[in-house]
Amino acid sequence: MAADPGPATESGPPTAAGTQGTVGAQRSQPRRRRGPEPATPTEPLPTSGTSDPSGTPGAAGSSSTFDALRSQLFDAAAAFAGGPDALSEILLGIVDDVDRAVAEPLEIFPVCHHSPASAAAMVRRLRAKQPKVVFLELCEDMAPLLTELRNCRLPVAVQSFATELDGFPQAWAPLAVVAPITEASAEYQAVAYALDTPGVELVLVDRSSDHVFQWSGREDEPPAAEPEEETAALHGDAVGVEIGDLRPRFAELEQHLLHHGKVRHWSEWWDQYVEQPLGDAGYDTYRQVMVLIGSLFRRLAPGDVRRTQVDEDRERYMWTRMREHLAATGTDAADCLYVCGAFHAASRVAEFGVAGSSGAFQIPPRTSTKWLHGLIPSSNASIEAQFGLAGGSVSIAAATWAKTVARTGIVPFRLAGQQGGKKSTKKAKPVAPAADSAPVDRLSGFLARPPVLDGLDEAELLGWSVEIVRAARRNGYQASTADAIAVFETSILLAGMRDRARPTPYDFQDAAVTCIEKDAVPGRRDVRRLVEIMMGGDRVGRVGYDALPPLARDVHDRLAPLGMRLEQLGVQRALLDIAGRPGLQKCSDVLWILRRLLPPAAVRPIMGERRLGERPIQESWDVALGTHQRALIELGYEGVSIEQVLEQRLRRQAHAPRATAAGALAAVEDATLYLGSRRLADELGTRALEILAAERSVDDAPEVLRSIRRLLAHYRTTEPVLPAWIEAFVKAGYAHYCTLLPTAFVAEDAGVREVAAMLGFLFGMESLALSLGCDRAQLELAVGQSHPDDPAKTALLWAAQTHLGTLTRAELRSRCADLLANPLVLPSYPRYLSGFVHALEPVPGLADVAVEAVSNAFALLPDTVLLPWLPTLITTLRASGSDLAPLMIREAGRVFPGRLPALDAWVPPWRAEPAQEQRPVRRVGATPGSGSGRLSGAGRLLTAHPQACDALAELFGCDDEWSAGAAEGGVGGVGGAGIGARLIGRYPDTAEALGALLAAR
Repeated sequence: MAADPGPATESGPPTAAGTQGTVGAQRSQPRRRRGPEPATPTEPLPTSGTSDPSGTPGAAGSSSTFDALRSQLFDAAAAFAGGPDALSEILLGIVDDVDRAVAEPLEIFPVCHHSPASAAAMVRRLRAKQPKVVFLELCEDMAPLLTELRNCRLPVAVQSFATELDGFPQAWAPLAVVAPITEASAEYQAVAYALDTPGVELVLVDRSSDHVFQWSGREDEPPAAEPEEETAALHGDAVGVEIGDLRPRFAELEQHLLHHGKVRHWSEWWDQYVEQPLGDAGYDTYRQVMVLIGSLFRRLAPGDVRRTQVDEDRERYMWTRMREHLAATGTDAADCLYVCGAFHAASRVAEFGVAGSSGAFQIPPRTSTKWLHGLIPSSNASIEAQFGLAGGSVSIAAATWAKTVARTGIVPFRLAGQQGGKKSTKKAKPVAPAADSAPVDRLSGFLARPPVLDGLDEAELLGWSVEIVRAARRNGYQASTADAIAVFETSILLAGMRDRARPTPYDFQDAAVTCIEKDAVPGRRDVRRLVEIMMGGDRVGRVGYDALPPLARDVHDRLAPLGMRLEQLGVQRALLDIAGRPGLQKCSDVLWILRRLLPPAAVRPIMGERRLGERPIQESWDVALGTHQRALIELGYEGVSIEQVLEQRLRRQAHAPRATAAGALAAVEDATLYLGSRRLADELGTRALEILAAERSVDDAPEVLRSIRRLLAHYRTTEPVLPAWIEAFVKAGYAHYCTLLPTAFVAEDAGVREVAAMLGFLFGMESLALSLGCDRAQLELAVGQSHPDDPAKTALLWAAQTHLGTLTRAELRSRCADLLANPLVLPSYPRYLSGFVHALEPVPGLADVAVEAVSNAFALLPDTVLLPWLPTLITTLRASGSDLAPLMIREAGRVFPGRLPALDAWVPPWRAEPAQEQRPVRRVGATPGSGSGRLSGAGRLLTAHPQACDALAELFGCDDEWSAGAAEGGVGGVGGAGIGARLIGRYPDTAEALGALLAAR
């Protein structure tokens, strides 16, 4: 970049690279060496239109206002660089830009975003000129929202929001654009003047929100940094637009200014070298200096052709809109004021000015994307995070604005009914409209005179020092009066080292950190944050009730019985005695829906839950809708009521391209639980059936099982018959999981948890599925075809075989004993136990077998094997069976003795049972005594109480008497056997069919 921009000669004026000698305010002699040339060409970059190549001396035209300054800068550049070169072209081009801007018939007011100096100059100019039309650099589609600013407490952000995209990639959704507005900004003063002054029209002329993404897109956005504070994330991932983005785009230039200005960041440099000198400057001086700075940063910008193209297209867009408005209304350009960033005030496009060329640039049409608009709360921290400003800079700017108003006596404009802030009791003095006068060169005198040093305000600095020590003590710091004195003296010392007599808030902040900050922060806030709070804090805006969308107002109205100030920041506790006040049931419904739609911290249940089939009695909630007002407002972009928004989201969840059966069933639960809509539940259930039929994986089997169990339990207790879709789902799911079961047992991507859930579905829904026409043989074949290699799945298969009757409990216990007796299998024994624990999902009756397997391991294994193996067992059970372990623990509590003395005489139940268990075999014509004792006991029970059998016989029309064998303790006896034999002989078809089936197998 160019060399140090100081005075060209000892007697000549300083260069235009600084304001009020600021860049050259290093109080050093000029360097005669020649630095590298700028990184960008001085000629306008090629654009879609024709730019005015005004980068050469004298290209400004007929104006002679700045001829003397041109001559001085030309001579200074020649002496500095050794002859005319690019430096002289840049300096003279800057003067040409200023000359062209001040000579434009439509008055241009250059601003910098959130600048107190710009706001003060705006107030003075509006009262002096009293324009009839104010053109403002802001997205033109945001105009209808500005009238709602009076119902808000600043800062707030005007937002454009779109979720249904048409013309943009769906991956970009949702699209959002925000334009934050603070009271200490020139744009707010212009808006307040235009809206509250009769006969004044406010026209927004910048590109629409749709064009923001048409021209820039989302692929160029840098990744958003994680905000340090919650209030710094109020804008979310929205694209920020600001009026007056004035910062060097040449990184070396910014570093050069910061280094020689002896400051840490750009906000501090701007405050010292621009805000303070221009705070009390005249309007002409302010205007010319701001255009000069904008032109300097524009000409020393790097060669980013795309960004330059967007900037110039915006300028063409704005000038085209202004000329169209002037032509349509017939307004005189002299009665208008164009408020734009200083960067755009130095525009060189051919369309610049009311007399600029037209026709070459055509405004592209918008896409068919539907844009919604609203106001969302903002904060100083979110503005700083959005636009890369230093922490606390917006708060310091607000404090500077308040001091400027008090010092200068100006009466700022304020919207009638504006919430928050101090209302001024002073009335503005009537000012006669300023007469148009020829432009006067104010730059030469401003750049030539030395900077005016403000005197030290000891009272202000002393008050700061005492207050920061008081705040530090409240936050745990061991600060004292000595620290206050040290902060006071260090602030003066730092200001002197940085060439200023009056310490700025940044000097004071550094001094406070140096003198008070210790090794560790004792509380939540460090000293730097305490200084920011003391200077004004992180002011958080609020959108008023009247400016809220219909959905948000509806939520406020429906929660009114709670008696809470929902717009208040922070967390509030709501207690709902629904049993005592049944009317609060509706408030509970609203809170649960908000819980489903909003971030978790917005509404959080402390006591109470909502499940299918349950009715609440009492609930307790933590409500923070004021803090999360933005999320509530954005819900209003999706519908007019929270029920409508929830219904739309449930439909999108079920019909998404990657929707799963588990997700669709969850949507069915939510529709039943929160909306009570049978119609929507049936629709989403049918969609879940379609998704299940198309799925080829079992990853969601556990979620499907839990959801279908809850829904079945709910419908069985509340409906006379099951819905048709749920019967079809059970039937299709039975066949679906039977088909996938053999593959899932051997697939590596299917875990034991998923296979257990499949078996749980098949075994738990078996009776309903068989009643709907399914075949149990399909399940038996699926289990018979399964041959897993994984130990956990193997144990799960054994449990399934035990449930189906193909494996007895005695054989299962024998296999577990064989595993413990095999030293090669011992390392994998915990995985077998994991399989048994997961088997409790489909076969809960095997809890005793799982307890026996674990107990035998502890009883039989030696310590040399058990102790190294124990951590593996614990980690395996915790990782894969933590939700089912309570079943096993409950069974262990039932089996083991409850008192320690009884443990010595205790015999495990599995050792007390017979060593060999016989499989039950049905025999035709068996005698009563040939069965087990259990069967004889049943016979004796029926004989002693024959009423049930008599009623059943009467129902079937049987009038036979009890046989003699029954009186002897059997059921049927010999006579019963003879009746059975005669029955088979009379109707042999059943026996013959069974024989044929057995022969075929």
